[in-house]
Amino acid sequence: MISYISILFLGFILGIKHSIEPDHIIAVSTMVSKSKKLSRSTLTGVFWGIGHTSTLLIVGMILVLMKGELSDKWAMSLEFLVGFMLVYLGMKNMIVDRKKDSHQEAHNHEKAFLIKITVIGFVHGLAGSAAMVLLTMSTVSTVWECALYILIFGIGTIIGMMSFTTIIGIPFVYSKKSINLDRSLTQLAGSVSFLFGIYYMYNIGVSEGLFQMWK
Repeated sequence: MISYISILFLGFILGIKHSIEPDHIIAVSTMVSKSKKLSRSTLTGVFWGIGHTSTLLIVGMILVLMKGELSDKWAMSLEFLVGFMLVYLGMKNMIVDRKKDSHQEAHNHEKAFLIKITVIGFVHGLAGSAAMVLLTMSTVSTVWECALYILIFGIGTIIGMMSFTTIIGIPFVYSKKSINLDRSLTQLAGSVSFLFGIYYMYNIGVSEGLFQMWK
């Protein structure tokens, strides 16, 4: 029992560490840059974590119960999808919305915003599900232990990302007082996401050989 509790604690710590991987941070930064309130920045981290954990739990348990695993080709393809998403999010930020009704938009489209950030977390979870299952099955022995481990890992990612988005949201929230500064920070976040997404896809597709696998 003590050993299993230690494993769960390790899973929690690994979840926090996992939440601040570069592709995760860059993706949520494009969304946090549009926040008008610090509480919204915090919710960004929470809902990203919910989406991410949901995918890991659902896909992970399916793979465990079926005693299967994703092939390298499909696992890398899901990783490639993350790069495509980073490029898309970056382009959305680089083309700054110049409408003056942004305050009204923040209220009328709050649900759409939260759904979008949950989907981003969901996609990140898809990309990491194969590795998560391998890590879990090398650590625990039963299906229930596996489910609990993934859940604790997910709680770690939620707390880690929530903390990060709250901190990074501070300059974005206060920059709203200056239209030019706000626009510059938003476009900067978008540019970083766009460039990193291009690099991410090139690295997986060319350097790691994904494109060759699909020939």
